[in-house]
Amino acid sequence: MLAEPSNVTLLKEIAELLNEEMDMTCMLDGAIRKLLNGSAFETAWIFFINEKGKHQLVAQANLPAALEENSCRHLQKGGCWCVKRYHDGDLEKASNIIACQRIENAMPENSRLQGSITHHATVPLQSGEEKFGLLNIAAPDTVGFSKDELALLESVAFQIGSAIKRIGLTKQEQELALVKERNRLARDLHDSVNQLLFSVTLTARGGVEMSEDPVVQETFRDIQHLTQEALNEMRALIWQLRPKGLESGLLDAIKGYGEMLGIAVETKVMGVIQLPSRIEETLFRIAQESLNNVRKHAEVNKVELYLSVTATDVLFVLKDEGRGFAFDHRVHLPSIGIQSIRERAKAEGGTADWSSEIGKGTEILVRIPYG
Repeated sequence: MLAEPSNVTLLKEIAELLNEEMDMTCMLDGAIRKLLNGSAFETAWIFFINEKGKHQLVAQANLPAALEENSCRHLQKGGCWCVKRYHDGDLEKASNIIACQRIENAMPENSRLQGSITHHATVPLQSGEEKFGLLNIAAPDTVGFSKDELALLESVAFQIGSAIKRIGLTKQEQELALVKERNRLARDLHDSVNQLLFSVTLTARGGVEMSEDPVVQETFRDIQHLTQEALNEMRALIWQLRPKGLESGLLDAIKGYGEMLGIAVETKVMGVIQLPSRIEETLFRIAQESLNNVRKHAEVNKVELYLSVTATDVLFVLKDEGRGFAFDHRVHLPSIGIQSIRERAKAEGGTADWSSEIGKGTEILVRIPYG
């Protein structure tokens, strides 16, 4: 079936928009708004759906007030027939939905007026065999859409799915490039600065042994001590750039980093640790910052790490019985390390809190959602 000339122009405009450099949210929002402006459709929304069938509203345009109220709560929560069919693998093409539980919950039959949304059509967003979610469209007083309208919907969904795949591949390439650059920098630091510091340490030690002047010996000992501290800092930095051991598991990597700092990490785990790689790296970086703070400020060589994994989030708690500190939550954060922990958690939609008291240690608590 040949597309109507107006639809060909619309599809071309949407394709041009999807090829522009922009973030995912702006791209999806722009695509569905252009679809609405160039067609008889009046309302659209997009769900991303993960492997567990959990859906996330990522874009919407021109929703009726009943669906938009309370931050689109009827679209955000609960289940529905189209998402279930998608998860079961029964939704392969654009389809008219006979009944929509979300619309029924938002606009009960006795409150529906002429010109209101009562039904919608849906189509999976995919690229090849990989599926990402659903594109839903609706129009007032429309129970079902024609074959031509469903064909247009499928074409747009194909374009969006291809764009999502392209953005995903681009992001993977950027992450790989970042990892390569981290590895290169870590290697350069190890081969140059790290070796130079080690040489200075040996030279200072030799100076102590060669001189008989107590003042000169003490100077060389100070140089040796400062250089050893710098060497430890450099090794920690190299670990942060290239986390050895993470491929063997999060806990092994954290214990290995603690061992490198001279800190024993006692672990207590609840739940099965099967986290996305992104969440694992975030928790590892948070653990690094936490252990660095312990080494610099707590004056202890042992910490307790508590990790609890549920179906919806992961709880990370690291506790030491060191010096502790006092600060006012209403003003600036007490260290760059703690500020970094909060920013890393926030970037994943999580939170970071801590409690500390002078002489009674410090406890850092991080909660990150996933799934």
